Amino acid sequence: MHRLVTLEYVSRLQVVSGKGGTGKTTVAASLALALATEGKRTLLVEVEGRQGIAQLFETEALPYEERKIAVAPGGGEVYALAIDPELALLDYLQMFYKLGGAGRALKKLGAIDFATTIAPGLRDVLLTGKACEAVRRKDRRGRFVYDYVVMDAPPTGRITRFLNVNDEVAGLAKIGPIHNQAQAVMRVLKSAETAVHLVTLLEEMPVQETADGIAELRAARLPVGRIIINMVRPKVLDAADLELVRAVPRASVARALSSAGLGGARRGGHAERLVEPLLAQAEEYRERYVLEQEQRGVLGELGLPVHELPLLAEGMDLAGLYELATELRRQGIS
Repeated sequence: MHRLVTLEYVSRLQVVSGKGGTGKTTVAASLALALATEGKRTLLVEVEGRQGIAQLFETEALPYEERKIAVAPGGGEVYALAIDPELALLDYLQMFYKLGGAGRALKKLGAIDFATTIAPGLRDVLLTGKACEAVRRKDRRGRFVYDYVVMDAPPTGRITRFLNVNDEVAGLAKIGPIHNQAQAVMRVLKSAETAVHLVTLLEEMPVQETADGIAELRAARLPVGRIIINMVRPKVLDAADLELVRAVPRASVARALSSAGLGGARRGGHAERLVEPLLAQAEEYRERYVLEQEQRGVLGELGLPVHELPLLAEGMDLAGLYELATELRRQGIS
């Protein structure tokens, strides 16, 4: 059961992580739509180069530029950006060293790819730095360009290392622009401006990885936001129903099926042959129900707001994203 929690202050940088297969990109996209409602403007950032956002919004591959991809209810706008670490490094070099054409020459020579490969900490500084720059950016009238920035971040197993860029570059640069950039990024990431959400399923491995990820984030003093349980199956029977199913005589089940027109009442009839498969299906559901309740208990002990998103019977498409965004708003996540 989710807790309906509305925060007075919603962090402007919303980072979404989760174990692979939990649907974190779908949740990040839905969250961006939810935050953009009522005239707000949201930037949805992708850092893994998978073009998952473009697929969800049924648009062409995203270039390294901010592009409007959706209009939210109430006239809000969702922009998207797929951050390319090589191009981000060129931006960085141009900003601090004014390389101009020399930067493009370095890229052609493979120096940019070489730099981001041998120094993964630098790569993460560039990726997180671009998102943090969008958070801080203001227009000529001094207003924030984006009300919110939502980052579709790396999986839970490496989210803490990805965000804790200050430690990653400590051995790379003690002083200078790279060091200063890392410090500026960490000031945003460790402030109330940021919230890191973890997406999970009601299964043991994703729940355990979520608990481990939260512990790591807290140890690194990174701000953990909420737990979002994704792809929750509809509730068919509750605990009392399941106990009744286990206790009711099979003959009574057969008679009930016959009364519903599902076969004759005679012994060995169609209704009687349906009893065992139905009860087996009910037992399978009971086992899953018990497991899911146990996992809800584990998540409830982590001390964070917990939200649930339904498994969409028709699969995920653009209409499904809007449906999930509406559900997130209903639960007070924005």
